[in-house]
Amino acid sequence: MPTRYDLDREGLGALLADQPRYRVDQVWDGLYRQGRDPDAITNLPLALRAELAQRLPLSLDEMARRTDDGGETVKWAWTVDGGHRVETVLLHYPRRSTVCVSTQAGCAMACDFCATGQAGFARHLTTGEIVEQVVMAQREAGERRVANIVFMGMGEPLANYDATWAAVERLHDGLGIGARGLTVSTVGVVPGILRLAEEPLPVNLAVSLHAANDTLRDELVPVNRRYPLAELEAACALWREVKGRRLSFEWAMIAGTNDRPEDADELTAIAGRLRAHVNLIPLNPTPGFGTRGSSPEAVEAFRDRLAATGLAVTIRQNRGLDIDAACGQLAGTPVSAPGRSPAR
Repeated sequence: MPTRYDLDREGLGALLADQPRYRVDQVWDGLYRQGRDPDAITNLPLALRAELAQRLPLSLDEMARRTDDGGETVKWAWTVDGGHRVETVLLHYPRRSTVCVSTQAGCAMACDFCATGQAGFARHLTTGEIVEQVVMAQREAGERRVANIVFMGMGEPLANYDATWAAVERLHDGLGIGARGLTVSTVGVVPGILRLAEEPLPVNLAVSLHAANDTLRDELVPVNRRYPLAELEAACALWREVKGRRLSFEWAMIAGTNDRPEDADELTAIAGRLRAHVNLIPLNPTPGFGTRGSSPEAVEAFRDRLAATGLAVTIRQNRGLDIDAACGQLAGTPVSAPGRSPAR
């Protein structure tokens, strides 16, 4: 049985084949634009509401919900079919809200400094499970409009390409989120980047680089052994040429590992050739990675060295550290840890 957000418009039409055609538009608008449960779509007959509520259950079961940053950061832990846990983060900003969604339960990319990579891979999420995370976050946001979706939660989006791209299209067409508000992140799955270049929607691309030489990147980001930097750069260059958009490089700052002057110079070379924007991410603590993050002073010195060459560079603000909701901390583990009480 499909869950509520598994069906595209054609599938919903098949489900409502015995109804007048305009019912499809009413149900679609109620589920996506209004984010309502079927029994709350008031322009439908009561009998149809009851039927849809039974036939279109939700796919995410909320285990826990916690807040940080004075309520401006919200993290959910959900259980999906099979008993696996996934996490979603909602980030409020003065003029917008952003949702960080997961595309897999766990991750097979095995990056040691990332809690999800430490946890290993369980399964891909369905399109409906990805989209439902955004709908639930929009409900939470209330009057504050969710304008940005980043596919930077648990999992490698381009390893679950078909479901991820279908979710992109659904969020664009169903929820009305513009392509420039949709960012797909990858650790460097080259075939997926090449497929993205062929898609009609000009979504943003963020590449988790973390090292700009193959020796170090092989260690930090094991997928580099399959798709080394030369192949990754060529794919990014093609994507940029086709889309005419600037891509971003994500760089987790690890003390004594990739925060040295020579690391900055290597990053400057590849980012300069691609005219990429660089996001520096102070490494967030995870239980399975003993190396500490770079000091604030080291992060700023690294930033200044990049900026002096003319690169666009930003130090990402850490949000949700106290609830393990920051970059690299999503692990699908229980969020009601000892000594930390849920917000509600």
